[in-house]
Amino acid sequence: MGAARRMLKHSAAWGALIGGIAIVSSQPVLAKERGNGAVDSLRDRMAAVNWTVPPRLVQEALLRGTSPASPLDLLVVGGGATGCGVALDAAARGLRVGLVERDDFASGTSSRSTKLIHGGVRYLEKAVFQLDYKQLNLVFHALDERAQLIQNAPHLCHSLPTMTPCYQWWEIPYYWAGLKLYDIVAGRQMLHLSRYHSAKESFEFFPTLAKTAGDGKTLKGTVVYYDGQMDDARVNVSLACTAALAGAAVLNHAEATAIIKDESTGQVVGARVRDNLSGRDFDVHAKVVVNAGGPFVDELRRFADKESKPMIAPSSGVHVVLPDYYSPESMGLIVPKTKDGRVVFMLPWLGRTVAGTTDSISPITMLPEPKEEEIQFILDAISDYVCVKVRRSDVMSAWSGIRPLASDPSANGDTSSISRDHVICVEPHGMVTITGGKWTTYRSMAQDAVDAAIKSGNLPPTNACVTRDLPLIGGEGYDPSCFAIIAQQYVRMKRTYGGKIIPGAMDTAAAKHLASAYGGMAHRVALIAQNEGLGKRLAHGYPYLEAEVAYCARNEYCESAVDFIARRSRLAFLDTDAANQALPRVIEILAEEHKWDKHRKKLEISKAKAFLETFKSSKNAQFFDGKHKMVR
Repeated sequence: MGAARRMLKHSAAWGALIGGIAIVSSQPVLAKERGNGAVDSLRDRMAAVNWTVPPRLVQEALLRGTSPASPLDLLVVGGGATGCGVALDAAARGLRVGLVERDDFASGTSSRSTKLIHGGVRYLEKAVFQLDYKQLNLVFHALDERAQLIQNAPHLCHSLPTMTPCYQWWEIPYYWAGLKLYDIVAGRQMLHLSRYHSAKESFEFFPTLAKTAGDGKTLKGTVVYYDGQMDDARVNVSLACTAALAGAAVLNHAEATAIIKDESTGQVVGARVRDNLSGRDFDVHAKVVVNAGGPFVDELRRFADKESKPMIAPSSGVHVVLPDYYSPESMGLIVPKTKDGRVVFMLPWLGRTVAGTTDSISPITMLPEPKEEEIQFILDAISDYVCVKVRRSDVMSAWSGIRPLASDPSANGDTSSISRDHVICVEPHGMVTITGGKWTTYRSMAQDAVDAAIKSGNLPPTNACVTRDLPLIGGEGYDPSCFAIIAQQYVRMKRTYGGKIIPGAMDTAAAKHLASAYGGMAHRVALIAQNEGLGKRLAHGYPYLEAEVAYCARNEYCESAVDFIARRSRLAFLDTDAANQALPRVIEILAEEHKWDKHRKKLEISKAKAFLETFKSSKNAQFFDGKHKMVR
């Protein structure tokens, strides 16, 4: 009853906050700018029938073409959400921009999130109980950025109802009051009203919800609120491609191996870059270097200054993927407090169920692997709240991501007390470093970083930041009903083992997948499936088509098999067995697109299998839901 007493104790504070929030929420939302030249120009390019992003060789040539006399305005190191966000923001402001990423876009933390676009509901709890106006501002900020992300990439982002089970009577008014306050705070940014369900209604919405929790208490009811959900890696890739369309020279698989300094001033003026595909080294000159390397920002900072003190306190977050029967198709579950006080989510995602996360100190590595005890912690946490027998053998994929938390000297190694907010540091030698933060606020983080770079390097933008209302590729003109048009207008031409091409229906599952993954560009993928005989599915039980491999190689800088199975599609994250099954055909198509020889194809198989070994799935997870039949 302690939490209930705390709620009563702070009732006056709640009332004061509600009154103040009501005033703030009633203020009119600023109208979007119309007729902005930078936004209009980009939208025109996206609307063009035959637009393409510049090929990788062209992007590399643009970076190679820089010199001390003709530098970039901005060189971004790091191709995660923040780095690609910085590149897009700066390019849309008319700056000359380059970006290098040593692996692939979203290859690190940005593809390994919980897939939620948080609206700051947990900040609100702190704001109320600690009477902290700063926390309240974080709620407003998160709500605003969540709305913008969903608006700018509507095909990749959507609202998701999330259920909080209440096994004690006092929890119902406690959570209900808190979420109603959240509705008021959200105002026009609210996705949908939160609501209460009786125990009986709750089982109708979430059939696998446990009637009796692990401690023996019976379900009294549930409270449901709405948050955002996304395909994180595809949003990141869309950011990179939109930045390229805006004029940025973005190059994945290109590593900054050293920092270039002006010999007379000691200022950072570029970076030595190695193309990890060709092995060639070259210099990229820039007025300002932005370090957006996520967990690896300290590595680049040491390149510039060996005496620099670490900024990163790495924290590992593990997730597991389970069969879809663990959760309904359109309802998530939040375990508000596990045995050690953490929060665990269980959410439907791309036809499966993702559960997580953990929060523990971690070493910094390119391919973090989940520990068995972390996987078991998640399984144990959800087992108390579902009636399904939670089995290790059901784990279809499991991954770990490293959060680049900004360190707090007083944290004493406890990651829960380390700041989750972002930090921007302008070094004495001129390099701008940005770290920390979260997916929801990547856009405003990028805006802050570009502002800092403009000030530091005295750069000449042609206009102010325009990314607030700038749609990502696929988002412009997207209509949720477009899958029906794709299903009606296209067929999937499939090549048999004998080499004969036969027509097949563009079924609803495939059409819905193309629409949600590619948005306004889905028709291009469907056209490849129809005209080039690439209409087969890549793996049983999944709607991914062969045509997607060709499309991504041509239009999304997909340069390796891992690029496709992990970040253009999400097979590696959903089901390692399915990803292994798809590999030979993925490599065959990529080899044709990129003119690979036999040696390169063998290397791709080896690298992809080694990558999949880091996803600790169960070797016994042969789950197949029978929804998607595969024609061979």
